[in-house]
Amino acid sequence: MPRQSLTDLYHARVAEGTLHADAAQLAALRVLDEVRQVVEAEPPKRSILWRMSKPKPPEGRRGAYLWGGVGRGKSMLMDLFHAHVAVEAKRRVHFHAFMQEVHAALHEARKTGVDDALVPVARDIARDLRLLCFDEMQITDITDAMLVGRLFQMLFDAGVVIVTTSNRVPDDLYKDGLNRDLFLPFIRLLSEKLIVHHLVSETDYRQNRLEGAPRYFVPADGVARARLDAIWTDLSGGDPDGLRLTVKGRVLEIPHFHNGVARLSFWDLCGKPLGPGDYLALAEAVRVLILDGIPRLSRANFNEAKRFVTLVDALYEAKVTLIASAAAVPEMLYVEGEGTFEFERTASRLREMQGADWGRADAATGVPD
Repeated sequence: MPRQSLTDLYHARVAEGTLHADAAQLAALRVLDEVRQVVEAEPPKRSILWRMSKPKPPEGRRGAYLWGGVGRGKSMLMDLFHAHVAVEAKRRVHFHAFMQEVHAALHEARKTGVDDALVPVARDIARDLRLLCFDEMQITDITDAMLVGRLFQMLFDAGVVIVTTSNRVPDDLYKDGLNRDLFLPFIRLLSEKLIVHHLVSETDYRQNRLEGAPRYFVPADGVARARLDAIWTDLSGGDPDGLRLTVKGRVLEIPHFHNGVARLSFWDLCGKPLGPGDYLALAEAVRVLILDGIPRLSRANFNEAKRFVTLVDALYEAKVTLIASAAAVPEMLYVEGEGTFEFERTASRLREMQGADWGRADAATGVPD
């Protein structure tokens, strides 16, 4: 029996009622089916056929770059693709987490005194890998911008097929970034090696799922936790990938993370000695944060309160959707002690972030999907 196409699998889910038919998503699946055929047609790396063929750097477009607005289903489509490509040498990873791994590997390689640390790092990544799927490609850091072009060229030369999602068309990656002229060859490389496809659905499925639903639950009791459990399962599928963010040598662990949705407790984020850099990295990496158990704040937990203010500022500026449980409504969280006046702005921002239209500007600002 021939293997089902991704389109057939999609239609089966529509028939089951787990998905709604969307013409834009079906068009993207045809691109992914094309890439799937390329991946499955080649012999496994290190196999006898692979060694006999003495492969040269492959030519032509062999992967895909899906871009479009927030909540259009890009990550869901890539998950479907990744799960049903019949090869074992594959990996799906959040782009931000991947680049953190690359920087850590470069640091270790430089200790060996090698002339070009990227060569062994790229070799190790590509050694047994046929397919690499990135979620949420975005380039905001000059170090990443100067690195990805050579890295991707090495991966392409090694025969790795790359599929990635992004909120931005390739031409807008690292837009207005420092020394962007040096980044332009990478954009040309993406266009040469990947099928660039715009997913143009008018429906924001994630926003629709949150439309009209409460995002701030008081008090932070068992009922609120059950509501947050349900939201987490709905947005993430309940199957966390986990994410590690490295900030100035420290590692911020996010065990509950999937497709840009993270879940943490207040004490995970504000009960530890984290700083603005940690919260900025978190806000850059996620688009929805589910935060459990914001307590009442006062001089008794002044340090935690200060960190919470910094966290909210980072989330607010990045337009991250915040879903939280708390001991009180925003205006009553911090009512006595030093810092109450400053907290008024935080309370106002928390209130604004509960609005039904909060986060809808994400598609324009490039916050990852």
